[in-house]
Amino acid sequence: MTEKLTIGIDVGGTNLRFGVFRGNDCLDSIRHEVDLHAKCAAAADSESAARLFTDLLEAGIAQLRHQYPEIVRVGVAVPGFVNAKGVLLQSPNIPLLINFDLQGAVQNACQLPVLIENDANAAGYGEFWEEKQENPELRDLLYIGLGTGVGGGWVHDDRPWRGEHGTAMEIGHLIVVPGGRRCGCGNQGCLEQYASARGIQSSYVELTGTAPDTAVIAQMACDGRPEASQTFQMAGDYLGQALASILKVADVRVIRVGGGVSAAWDCFAPALLQRLDADLIPALRGEVEVKRGNHDDLAGMRGVALLADQELSQ
Repeated sequence: MTEKLTIGIDVGGTNLRFGVFRGNDCLDSIRHEVDLHAKCAAAADSESAARLFTDLLEAGIAQLRHQYPEIVRVGVAVPGFVNAKGVLLQSPNIPLLINFDLQGAVQNACQLPVLIENDANAAGYGEFWEEKQENPELRDLLYIGLGTGVGGGWVHDDRPWRGEHGTAMEIGHLIVVPGGRRCGCGNQGCLEQYASARGIQSSYVELTGTAPDTAVIAQMACDGRPEASQTFQMAGDYLGQALASILKVADVRVIRVGGGVSAAWDCFAPALLQRLDADLIPALRGEVEVKRGNHDDLAGMRGVALLADQELSQ
């Protein structure tokens, strides 16, 4: 009997990634480059934005199902606040998708069981699974995803901790600069506006008046350019500040940092670790392990596929 397969989808601000998984093994993947923020912002209304988003997901699913007829379920990792029923309450990085029944829409489109999960929770679970192969006793892991936005996920007692309303561990929306930059969530001074790819670019614009891509800024920081270095040091400092506050409440030992910006780990990690050590309570200093996440960039797709396997097979 052929083993059933699961599609894991990782929704990013500028791309959609679709992976075919047998358990934890990724058999194949495709990537669609699309600026969801721009496309949904340009939509006529929320209904049009929802339809556009659903159509993009359906197209990728259909492409893989044509190649792999054994696919029987789908997991979607999406940036935003997701409740237990798979409703996307809001996505600060994808405009107009408010109280959108994403689970129902994708299920209707592809006629398969669908699980919707916050992207950082999914990536956190993917990282947790990787770590657990080396450390079977591991029960908790805190994940921070640095990409178009800043996400946070906490795996607690082997399961993602979602909270009562699906908004737990939204580290990107902790306010680190009162009255600071306006955020897509509606508040000002959120961590996301300083430690995400767009936030880092905004900081560089303020210092220089120019707006190169974040990867270019990272390379300039590696080359010792002072404005670029200052930009990443600022991101790391604010990230350490936010992380220290979380650890005083959650008391997690293992932290992994992933997402596209984590490729510039050496540019911001020293500032992050210095601020974290300064702000932690003495009892936690030296007790927390903070590292860059797995480098294969599959954590989000793998995590949501594994969760879909577990929750939709019952």
